[in-house]
Amino acid sequence: MSRYATTDLHGCLHTFRYLVEEELRLTTTDELYVLGDYVNKGPDSRGVLDYLMQLQALGYQVHCLRGNHDQALLDSARHRWRWDWLGPRGRLPTLRSFGVQRLADIPARYLDWLAALPYEIELPDFLLVHAGYDFALPAADMRRDHATMLNIKKFVFDASRLAGKRLLHGHVPTPTAQVRSKAAARPGALGLDTGCVYRHNPELGHLAALDLDTWELALVANREPAYPIGKR
Repeated sequence: MSRYATTDLHGCLHTFRYLVEEELRLTTTDELYVLGDYVNKGPDSRGVLDYLMQLQALGYQVHCLRGNHDQALLDSARHRWRWDWLGPRGRLPTLRSFGVQRLADIPARYLDWLAALPYEIELPDFLLVHAGYDFALPAADMRRDHATMLNIKKFVFDASRLAGKRLLHGHVPTPTAQVRSKAAARPGALGLDTGCVYRHNPELGHLAALDLDTWELALVANREPAYPIGKR
C-alpha cells in the first residue's frame, strides 16, 4: 500500500488521469489525498469531478478536501453571492464543461459532493488542508477558521500547534524546481501546488504528487488539449 497527496487540479482532467493511471498506477489498496481546487480556470471541471466520483465508486481510496475554488463554485451556484471575482475568462470554461449557461443549473449531484467535502484531513503523521492555518490563533480555533484554511497564502509554521505532525497544503502556485528541492529536505510544511493549470509558464505547468512514506515527488507536465489561460 502506498499513500499519495496531490492538489489544485483546476479542470486538468487529462493530466490528472495520467498521474493516477500511468505515473502512480493507483490501486484500490493505495490511498490518494487530493487537497482541493478541482474546478475553475482549466478546461474540464466537470470531467475532473466525474473522474473523482468514478474512482470513489469503483472502490479506490480517494479522499478529497475542499478548496477555495470549490467553495466559490458551490456558494455561487446556490445564490449566496455573486461570482464576480474570477471574471468571465475563468468562469466560462467551467460553465461550458457542465453544458450550462448559469451556475445555478449545475446538476445537484456535483454541488452535493462539493458540499460534503471536509476542510482538513488528519493522518497519524500529517495534517492536510487546502491553504494553511493562522498559527497565531489558539490551536483549536485555527482548525475551525475555515476561511483561513481555504484562503491563506502566507503563514509561519509551528509544528507544536499540530502535535508534531507535518503539514501538506496547496493553493499557492510554486515553481516546480522549488517544490522538488523543498520536498527533498522533508520539511515540516510543504506546499504541493506546482501550478498545473498554467500551461504557458515553464516554471509551473505541472501536477505534483508526494509519496507520504518515501517523500518521492512525482511530477507530470500539463497534458491538456490547448486552452486559453494567462501565463501567471
